[in-house]
Amino acid sequence: MELHKIETNGETLTLIINGDLDADGSRSAQPQIDDVITNRSHNDVKVDFRNVQFLDPSGVGALVYLYKRLVEKQRNMRIEHVSGQPLEIISLLRIDKAIPVNSHD
Repeated sequence: MELHKIETNGETLTLIINGDLDADGSRSAQPQIDDVITNRSHNDVKVDFRNVQFLDPSGVGALVYLYKRLVEKQRNMRIEHVSGQPLEIISLLRIDKAIPVNSHD
């Protein structure tokens, strides 16, 4: 899994995830996730799931960790372009009730 950071404007940072958000992917992305949390230059963080085919409990944990830390700092997060198995997991666990989700089919 790869995590790319794209600054779309001065307020928004887009995190593009390429690959599965599983135990290995979550572990490798942790330093970048921590960097997003500590770098306060963006109030809004979008997590782009268009290239994610698989989400497991470790990936869910990484998303919730990122969301909770951003909210603590009065920042916003949303998940974009989620579909397939990741959308099923997000809906089943009702993550979409806490974190804004923009899905596509």
